[in-house]
Amino acid sequence: MLGSISLWRDDLAIIPQDGDLAPLCRETPAHRGTLPCAQGLSLSGLGAAFHQLPKPQGAQHCTLQPPRLPEDREGAQAAARTSGEAQGDASSAAWGSGRKCGAVLGGLQSPGRGSPAHLQAPCKLPGVAVRATRSPAPRTPGRQEKSCGSNGPSPAESLLHIYPAGRLFVGAKNHLLSLALDDISQRGRKIYWPAPVEWREECNWAGKDITAECMNFVKILHPYNRTHLYACGTGAFHPVCAFIEAGQHAEEPVFKLDPHHTEDGKGKSPYDPQHTAASVLVGEELYSGVATDLMGRDFTIFRSLGRRPSIRTEQHDSRWLNEPKFVAVFLVPESEDPDDDKIYFFFRETAVERQQGLGKTSFARIGQICRNDMGGQRSLVNKWTTFLKARLVCAVPGPDGADTHFDELRDVFLLQTRDKRNPLIYAIFSTSSSVFQGSAVCVYTMADIRRAFLGPFAHKEGPNYQWVSYQGRVPYPRPGMCPSKTFGTFGSTKDFPDEVIQFARHHPLMYNPVLPHGQRPLFLQATVPYTFTRIAVDRVTAADGHYDVLFIGTDVGTVLKVVSVPKESWHRMEPLLLEELQVFQDSSPIISLQLSSKRHQLYAGSTTALAQLPLHRCSAYGKACAECCLARDPYCAWDGNTCTRYVPNTKRRFRRQDVRNGDPNVLCSEGELGPARVWGCPAVQLYGVEGSSVFLECIPKSLQAHILWTYQRTLNDPQREMQMDERVVRTERGVLFRSVQRSDAGLYLCHATEHGFTQPLLRLSLEVIGAGQATGLGWPWQRGSSLQAGPGVPWGSQPGAFGDTGSHSPVPSVTQGLTARCLR
Repeated sequence: MLGSISLWRDDLAIIPQDGDLAPLCRETPAHRGTLPCAQGLSLSGLGAAFHQLPKPQGAQHCTLQPPRLPEDREGAQAAARTSGEAQGDASSAAWGSGRKCGAVLGGLQSPGRGSPAHLQAPCKLPGVAVRATRSPAPRTPGRQEKSCGSNGPSPAESLLHIYPAGRLFVGAKNHLLSLALDDISQRGRKIYWPAPVEWREECNWAGKDITAECMNFVKILHPYNRTHLYACGTGAFHPVCAFIEAGQHAEEPVFKLDPHHTEDGKGKSPYDPQHTAASVLVGEELYSGVATDLMGRDFTIFRSLGRRPSIRTEQHDSRWLNEPKFVAVFLVPESEDPDDDKIYFFFRETAVERQQGLGKTSFARIGQICRNDMGGQRSLVNKWTTFLKARLVCAVPGPDGADTHFDELRDVFLLQTRDKRNPLIYAIFSTSSSVFQGSAVCVYTMADIRRAFLGPFAHKEGPNYQWVSYQGRVPYPRPGMCPSKTFGTFGSTKDFPDEVIQFARHHPLMYNPVLPHGQRPLFLQATVPYTFTRIAVDRVTAADGHYDVLFIGTDVGTVLKVVSVPKESWHRMEPLLLEELQVFQDSSPIISLQLSSKRHQLYAGSTTALAQLPLHRCSAYGKACAECCLARDPYCAWDGNTCTRYVPNTKRRFRRQDVRNGDPNVLCSEGELGPARVWGCPAVQLYGVEGSSVFLECIPKSLQAHILWTYQRTLNDPQREMQMDERVVRTERGVLFRSVQRSDAGLYLCHATEHGFTQPLLRLSLEVIGAGQATGLGWPWQRGSSLQAGPGVPWGSQPGAFGDTGSHSPVPSVTQGLTARCLR
């Protein structure tokens, strides 16, 4: 099968040959949270870089005869049926948390620590320059950083697919690309697919922007079989689709589209590039959620292609769909009988059951249809007869039912399990409230989803037309059930009794919502300067069980890595935030995120770039057994010498790993625990002027560690825990002396405590100098300043040691990723 990514936007992951080659990421201090050397493509100025094929004459459509390869149909259909080969390839990758650059990626040497700031010579496509980039910078949780990224949806949402073959297919404005999946900077192929001139002119006459809207934005890109893709685009507000010949093997030099043979894309691609669409190709049939009119008011769930007649939802009926925003579509088998297969749509819409007077309220929904639905015989002709929908609830329980709801559905990931009929549904949400802002991840089981669709129907009754549970008789067969061997008397939905069809038409909404596993979010972030945008999940085999690792993209260009671990039992899980990584330096939102387990790569796309990152660099967790164990990363284990990638079913006897507990006292011998004594940890000499402010900074490698500060007045005094008050303040990054005094001089020790294990990280010797003494020495001191010398740096020789209060020294001392610096 063919690997594909579709990424649409005004720009693409390519830059002109003479374009700006500024790196996407920068060198960073060596501490946990830094990505290894990434491969990336800058997105700017695509149009001038490509050879233009002849533009199609006229706007005629023809019905395409899709390429018929019977021997390939079974494999393609199986992939679409499970939706797992697209995401199953993204099921067991290892995360790269390396802290230094210099890895050779696809023949390119990325600059390492200490190497020059300029980039190495990039490899080139004809007319296009591409490159490998240096390691992205880490983000510290809680750190407030300014972002130039938009908090709203991008003008053209992207969709990203990974398949087992070695090509990466990208759809963008007027273009399609075929790149090497192992190395996106290698030589690739391209197709120029613009909208006809007549369509662009007509679009412009209608008042649309000729450059921003009147283009062909690729919105649909699916593998049709082993040799062809099926692609659809907006076509300057004239949706258009075409088959693309891509070859059966990655090395085949074929990638072409005949612009003169296209077909109408209505019901497949939206007209407007700003409208969202979601689709899945099952066998020869395309199931899509899309707006089917120019104004974007007729939203529908549509089946097209194939040999069966097209079928859709009821038109202009808010009970069925009410201003929906489609997010994802999946096929899930219900039983061994393929006639029971169902298609599940995930979307958010304006709730029809909202209370009057509260204005528009957005609810997250899951909708279902039967794959073998043929519509009704006399009513609902060519309309779905098995369509049902239910609310997806993701909320934090509150007192007296005052729950905090996350209703804005953003993305959905279907994680395949051993039982293809029961995958796990991971979904990310955000709040719609302007008062409380946050994002959450909720997990749903197919058992809970099916229970909701087998529950009571929602019904309006009473003088105030309130939504209540329907208590009347439900006709047989129950609406929403598929015609199959389960109901032997009904071979097709056209055979359903009229009362079943009428009940289905008037009762598409279920009364009971679908609640998340555990009745609450698995992971949430509130009061943070970002919103979740995308999610990918990997099920990892570790020494003590299987763990789900979540990779969550945000609207400021970061990726969070979270592992779900059992709290008291395997039925009750809790999240553990392992890393927060800055992937895109311009803080552009991540709108595509996918994993490839076979290649151990993470692919992330934004509106300005497409990045390829290695996933396993366990050496970043340090050189001691305790650090590797405390990381609790299911990808990594201690082998007796280093922290390395854990590979199940190998014969290496000395690998130690305990993700669930992470107790180094149990797994590590005394000599492997690391610098247990105070004098074995890094030391920093720090000077302060009496009355000035001094900041002692100590950042642990682990995000889960708690920092403990102790001090000694002299070497002979016992260690005492520091007491905080109005003058001495603890922060997330260290301790701040608002006004340092002579009595504050001494030795300060920073300890990291995690899971009952304590180890020293840093010792700082603080010497306080009187204001008069500093003036007499001729130092450019003023009240509110402080002085610093790093390890091995003579006093007075470190740049940036003086200045005004309120900012950090531009050249802080750095010791193994832990910094100590003064406020200037």
